[in-house]
Amino acid sequence: MKYMTATEAAEKWGISSRRVHTLCAGGRIEGASRLGNAWAIPKDAEKPDDARIKSGKYKKR
Repeated sequence: MKYMTATEAAEKWGISSRRVHTLCAGGRIEGASRLGNAWAIPKDAEKPDDARIKSGKYKKR
């Protein structure tokens, strides 16, 4: 299987590399694994949906 770095994934998906790191750490990218201090992301991995609040209003609990 071929892998890409977080920076390559960020360029491919149009998001920041920091956001890719956050997605990997949260287990949102399937097949991503940590190699030392870098993330190895499968080349065929798809960008996960954005689960952050988009309305600008926070939901009350």
